[in-house]
Amino acid sequence: MYASVREDLRATLDEIRDAGLHKPERVISTPQNASVAVTAGAASTEVLNFCANNYLGLSDHPEVVAAAKEALDRWGYGMASVRFICGTQEIHKELEQRLSAFLGQQDTILYSSCFDANGGVFETLLGPEDAVISDALNHASIIDGIRLSKARRHRYANRDMADLEKQLKETRDARRRLIVTDGVFSMDGYLAPLREICDLADRYDAMVMVDDSHAVGFVGPGGRGTPELHGVMDRVDILTGTLGKALGGASGGYVAARAEIVELLRQRSRPYLFSNSLAPVIAAASLKVLDLLESAGDLRDKVAANTELFRTRMADAGFEILPGDHAIVPVMIGDAAEAGRMAELLLERGVYVIGFSYPVVPMGQARIRVQLSAAHSTEDVEQAVAAFTDARRALEGARG
Repeated sequence: MYASVREDLRATLDEIRDAGLHKPERVISTPQNASVAVTAGAASTEVLNFCANNYLGLSDHPEVVAAAKEALDRWGYGMASVRFICGTQEIHKELEQRLSAFLGQQDTILYSSCFDANGGVFETLLGPEDAVISDALNHASIIDGIRLSKARRHRYANRDMADLEKQLKETRDARRRLIVTDGVFSMDGYLAPLREICDLADRYDAMVMVDDSHAVGFVGPGGRGTPELHGVMDRVDILTGTLGKALGGASGGYVAARAEIVELLRQRSRPYLFSNSLAPVIAAASLKVLDLLESAGDLRDKVAANTELFRTRMADAGFEILPGDHAIVPVMIGDAAEAGRMAELLLERGVYVIGFSYPVVPMGQARIRVQLSAAHSTEDVEQAVAAFTDARRALEGARG
């Protein structure tokens, strides 16, 4: 049987390569940081890293690493169990409490990833008599989580409040309605208009859920994410997020929400009930990250300064970048194969970035998504802009 399947799979893979949509995985031989060593065969090259979600530069911070080492000695390596059997240590409860306090929510439940967190919410809270209203550009984990539920599914155009209101009017008969949005849309760097969303939710008696994975830690005056930035921390019912980006860059996710929501998730959320507990070493390192966030204003300022410098220099150089002020800066290329070639040329010039193309972004909107970090120096940013300019020149020369 597999012989015929194999030929079909090979044909599909050939189509992906021919369309310039193949996604190779580069191998890094150093810790994650502003610069990394990328290996190719026996060779290893030091390059500037502008594609990690390491917004605050904490993935290799010495205090975070030390906390992880200490946790291995005290708590062990893994739990070998789910939470409700014998997989809950004191450190898990401590992290949940700290996250709740930091995010201004009543309770928090940990998951092995934010993908699992988003996958566990909708099926638990919503039934056939309910409706979920989702932004059209929400993360794949939200889309998949909604598919697992039996709720009626509605979409509104990205950040379009008139369309959201239309969907709210059309779902007046639903028992419960949940509006769900990314806090920051990861392919564009756009921020959701949370104040307007909360206003509509209040007017039409709906709940609000925000996936704030690309904001918590460095967006908002205290790094508490887009709800803090927009002044709506007390108006968001459900927050999901990750420990794998600004908060140390390892893995793990969470749902921070009203107490009753979290309690129901503990009883019925399948990714929580049937997945191993978060490794204690990650929980301990995440607690250290929360300690560091209390005095991380300089890191947040550095991310903002690097972002502004890169956006300004790239615009001055004539590149098309999507507007905004988030540390995600999409450099628009258009053609998928050209975006992939541009990324290769940049790697040759000492800058590690990745071309994003369909199905990650819409067809014809391929881009290189640059991500700034507090770990980058001003010189790093200037070097990246110079590399982009030189790579564009080489690309244009190759086209003739």
